[in-house]
Amino acid sequence: MEVSTSLKSSYDNQYNSADTEWRRKSAERKARNVTELAAAIKPSKVLEVGCGEGSILYWLDQWGFCPELYAVDISESGIRQTREKNMKSLAEARVFDGYTLPYPDNYFDLAYCAHVIEHVEFPRKLMREIMRVSKFQHYEVPIDFSFYVDRKAEHFFAYGHLNIYTPSLFRYLLISEGHKVLKEICGQHNKGIVKLLFKDNPKGLAIFKVKALILRCVPWLRGIKPDFYAVLTDKSGETAERAFARALE
Repeated sequence: MEVSTSLKSSYDNQYNSADTEWRRKSAERKARNVTELAAAIKPSKVLEVGCGEGSILYWLDQWGFCPELYAVDISESGIRQTREKNMKSLAEARVFDGYTLPYPDNYFDLAYCAHVIEHVEFPRKLMREIMRVSKFQHYEVPIDFSFYVDRKAEHFFAYGHLNIYTPSLFRYLLISEGHKVLKEICGQHNKGIVKLLFKDNPKGLAIFKVKALILRCVPWLRGIKPDFYAVLTDKSGETAERAFARALE
């Protein structure tokens, strides 16, 4: 199984673009989520699945997160830019087919996948591979869900978002694949990212500020509609397939 040719071409063009400020600023926050959730693991080997141009790796390398960083992506231009950053702890960056990770079982202490699963045509296939090659897993997804989300389909397709999640729906996906949730973050964008998101959209900024105020006043809503959901897992859970088979015994 491989990523479709049209998707691969789209991401090659994306990483050839000059618009890197958004990715750089958002990458620092994503990297901090990785270090915060995985602080107790103290990994020696870490894999990023869907590294793009290497922006998250850059921060992890700067902070000395672990001795050996590895990276895979479907985009040749993304891998080229990742290598060009000359990161001291980057052991390998390579192109892959989008689903099959070219490493043995449990090769990595941690594999992380940040803002990738929402783009993947067959997310379960990729998640099973991530589990296979790693002892611990870190995922982060944007929370795009809203009522009548189907009416915004063209908006999300423009970002390449094929899958829409809430924190609860993503946890269900994880649990059904045998992940055990260890730690999680339901977070909001910081001011720098908000400024970039809405620099040409004052109406969108006003709506965002109202939403942020509501979340501050009603904290339990943050677990339903945050801006992003980040989670650390291991693979000690029971898959839905096994649970179903056991129920039939």
